[in-house]
Amino acid sequence: MRSLTKAVTLAACMFAGAATAFAAPVTIKFAHVVAENTPKGQMALKFKELAESRLAGKVNVEVYPNSQLFGDDKVLEAMLLGDVQLAAPSLSKFKKYTKQLQVFDLPFLFKDMEAVDRFQQGPTGQKLLTSLEKRGLMGLGYIHNGMKQMSANTPLRTPKDADGLKFRIMTSDVLVAQFEAVDAIPLKKPFSEVFTLMQTKAIDGAENPWSNLYSKKFFEIQDYVTETNHGVLDYMVVTSARFWKGLPEDVRPELKKALDEAIAYGNKVAEEKAMGDRQRIIDSKRTTVLQITDAERQQWVDAMKPVWKQFERQIGKDVIEAAIQANN
Repeated sequence: MRSLTKAVTLAACMFAGAATAFAAPVTIKFAHVVAENTPKGQMALKFKELAESRLAGKVNVEVYPNSQLFGDDKVLEAMLLGDVQLAAPSLSKFKKYTKQLQVFDLPFLFKDMEAVDRFQQGPTGQKLLTSLEKRGLMGLGYIHNGMKQMSANTPLRTPKDADGLKFRIMTSDVLVAQFEAVDAIPLKKPFSEVFTLMQTKAIDGAENPWSNLYSKKFFEIQDYVTETNHGVLDYMVVTSARFWKGLPEDVRPELKKALDEAIAYGNKVAEEKAMGDRQRIIDSKRTTVLQITDAERQQWVDAMKPVWKQFERQIGKDVIEAAIQANN
């Protein structure tokens, strides 16, 4: 009897080992809305490369760019339903889950990308990554795209030039207030529709970093780009808490390491592309890139800065103060 029990136990162990050896790899669907030649697109491909090489047979990463699977407005809901495992929506898309991330939409808050990075890697920025967990989501890191510029079919030098113009914005109450502060008309529209909206003159302008202006060819159908550097367009790499915590113990750490390296790679691409795409746009002569004077820039700051106070209670005064300190 004892030998029979021992045999059954041994067989069970062998079966469990075989099941583990032949278990199907974890499929990770990574959905995003931009082109593959953008910093986010390059980061996603680098993550696929690193994850599949280091976790061969254990992980399969499927990348879906250009809103092929979900747009940013739907991807977080899809993630909570288990239809997608990784995404990197713009920070503006998280208002439904936490209002604190609206800090990144405040106009003229960060002086440059170095300040943005200091804030994100500091204690307040890292704490914001965990602010989604009570809603079932986990922030895993920040990916840069760059400082935003304003484009339109008329030159924008001072706030009065924006009066009455229709600007496409992301889904963000802060960005609504930003453009209303200069008497413009903000329109919340999906990123995938922007080119057509510009082409058909359904909108007069938009705000985008250099890589979006170039990769999506917005510069070809907008007569002017004003170098305002008035805000930041960054993304949060996010997953569902249930999926992440349910990963095998031998997979999760390696996956996070691959993601951290991919994000660092993507951020390096972002830095290089910002200036490279800016120059390519200038060299194309398809649009006129305007540099504004310090006095003209100050007019924009004066007009838009009251938006900070308007959203101080929602975001938290301490969060805004930490962002201000990151400029030093």
